[in-house]
Amino acid sequence: MQAVKPYRAEIKSRGQLTIPKKLRDAGLLEEGQVVSLIPVGDAVIITPKRLPLEEARREIRNLLKASGSSVEELFTGLKEEREEVFKETYGRKNR
Repeated sequence: MQAVKPYRAEIKSRGQLTIPKKLRDAGLLEEGQVVSLIPVGDAVIITPKRLPLEEARREIRNLLKASGSSVEELFTGLKEEREEVFKETYGRKNR
């Protein structure tokens, strides 16, 4: 069994707590992610709470950031793609 190394962190005046990077990495915790806090006696367990909509939003945000695109460009591209699929499926679009 591997020894568990304790980490220390300070709770700030507004109740904020910084989780050390090694623990965030190990728990796959990301900025803005919702977590569950489970009180167990005098301890607290922190677990990731992955919400499907939040996961999708985070993934879209990461993709936009990586591509350098804006939300407006995404919507324009989606509209163009819909129009193209419509034309392929039903022929010319009536205006």
